[in-house]
Amino acid sequence: MKRIFMQPRPNYKQRLEAHGFAFHTIDNGVYWDERVAYQFSERQILELEQATQNVFKLCMAAVDHVIHRNRFAELKISEPWAELCRQSWNADDPTIYGRFDFSYGTGGTPKLLEFNADTPTALLEAAVAQWVWLEEMIASGHLPESADQFNSIHEKLLEQLGFLKARRGLKNLHFASVQSSSEDAGTVEYLRDIAMQIGIATKHLGMYDIGWNADTKRFVDLENQEIQFLFKLYPWEHLIEEPFGQFILQKTTTLIEPAWKMILSNKGILPILWELSPGHPNLLPSSFAPISGNRVRKPFFSREGANIRIEANGQTQSSGGEYGQEGYIYQAYAALPNFDGNHPVIGSWVIGDMAAGIGIREDNSQITTDTSRFVPHYFV
Repeated sequence: MKRIFMQPRPNYKQRLEAHGFAFHTIDNGVYWDERVAYQFSERQILELEQATQNVFKLCMAAVDHVIHRNRFAELKISEPWAELCRQSWNADDPTIYGRFDFSYGTGGTPKLLEFNADTPTALLEAAVAQWVWLEEMIASGHLPESADQFNSIHEKLLEQLGFLKARRGLKNLHFASVQSSSEDAGTVEYLRDIAMQIGIATKHLGMYDIGWNADTKRFVDLENQEIQFLFKLYPWEHLIEEPFGQFILQKTTTLIEPAWKMILSNKGILPILWELSPGHPNLLPSSFAPISGNRVRKPFFSREGANIRIEANGQTQSSGGEYGQEGYIYQAYAALPNFDGNHPVIGSWVIGDMAAGIGIREDNSQITTDTSRFVPHYFV
């Protein structure tokens, strides 16, 4: 794994925007960064792919374990939401995607940091933007024709939504996100475009445009159309606190990502994974209680690197935020690689149940946040 300096395309912002990626700059700072790229060997890509498949299999077993051993209290999931998770899992409610975050250094083994199983972003960047970058860099002679990318995300999204359409009757799909977030809107619009490509009728709503019809006892959109299937880019732990959250329990709408993803998007799954597979090469020692040595403290519910505390090598790093009221888990510290002060984390995508590709975000800190830079990759 190498960090290679690259020549940015002269019109790269316009090229990104032409493919729907308008949030390439955040607060006047660089988000999409093609001044560099990460180079992998084919062996490293195969290792990342295998690690993704292995850990996903462990995660599915862990969900089953939590449900059948009734360990919801340890994850701070209360009734009746625990029962909704059980019902959702037993009904095999549909999923589209998720993203593992791995620490992966040169010569090392991918180590799971967390699973963004419910509301992962950086999707359009990984699926489309970096693929177009690769094609254009090859065409301009900046990369060899033999260069490739671990990236079948777009194709697998088409396959997964096609599967849900054919097997689950997914003919109308509403999409909802927070209207104030351009990143969330861009992610949802990308997924919506894929759905439309395969003949699924769609609408994009703001989260607070979702209504409840008390007469029909159905969720409805602004035109009073029933919402049968809803893709919501909104965390489950927030959703259940909304005024309309209680109506979800009536199960008149199929939500994507499903309720059973509450288990996997919770940092509490990390100690359970370690308990079930101690010593697994892709896992880090994790516990509900403080552990000795270099360690990371993470809230049960945390997004975008918020409220993380690293205690390692006699130093402490931490990030701010509004999470942590429910408590914390502890995970052994696995340092991100250091390339002249730049620390990359590997985001490895799962579409359906298949490893589909990676995206890389890097930061000057060991804590990756929502403003960390997205950097393309290739392998030779």
